[in-house]
Amino acid sequence: MSVQPAMPKCWNMETKPHKFCPGCGHGLVLKALGQAIDELGIQDKVVFGCDIGCSLLSWDFFKVDTVQTHHGRTTPVITGIKRANPAMLGIAYMGDGGGYAIGAQHLVSAATRNERITVILVNNTQYGMTGGQMAPTTMPGQKTETSPYGRDEESTGYPTQGPEMVAAITPEGAYVARGTVANVKQLKGFIKKALENQMAGNGFSFVEALSTCPTNWRTNAEDTWKFVEEKMTKYFKVGEIKVPGPREKEGQ
Repeated sequence: MSVQPAMPKCWNMETKPHKFCPGCGHGLVLKALGQAIDELGIQDKVVFGCDIGCSLLSWDFFKVDTVQTHHGRTTPVITGIKRANPAMLGIAYMGDGGGYAIGAQHLVSAATRNERITVILVNNTQYGMTGGQMAPTTMPGQKTETSPYGRDEESTGYPTQGPEMVAAITPEGAYVARGTVANVKQLKGFIKKALENQMAGNGFSFVEALSTCPTNWRTNAEDTWKFVEEKMTKYFKVGEIKVPGPREKEGQ
């Protein structure tokens, strides 16, 4: 008798198996998100927005209200939905290109305004859907389709430290963390706290998830996990970066 793995109840099982490449980390990030939604009992309150790129393959992942946006525009769309109906819980889901490149202006603006939404950004160090070109998060020396000799920091700059940037520009009340698909339990905890922070009305909530892309990295299983667990975590530090304290009452 085969043992079936426990899947989140809020998943849309009619769309499984999912459409991501074998070994892709998106499925693990979305599983952690689904578990957090289940544990908080908020399925009927969630609006899930996904970006263009590999993240668009999550458009039919959940049995929740979902919107698929133009590239880099997921954050403002979810911001608008949240402002129109503050009782809803807005989740903006995107890749590093959608958040740190074309969508950077929206991420920065939403963070500085302390919008009461939750942003989950998947960092796999390159542009996955379009063939593995260099992205804002590409590691120093990392080879991609557009950096065949390795990323040269002198000419192309350094990888974007997204959570650190968001933590620096957000007011008090924001929650910022970086997790990894190599530790799904911890990642789920960060996502759950980000959603709880939105539920409490504290402020902007942001979680970056270090993820895998063996298709474009051209790595086998061993080298894939070695890259995400050892190389990525040396540059992108995993953990909570900004945690809101007790919220003061208005007028104090």
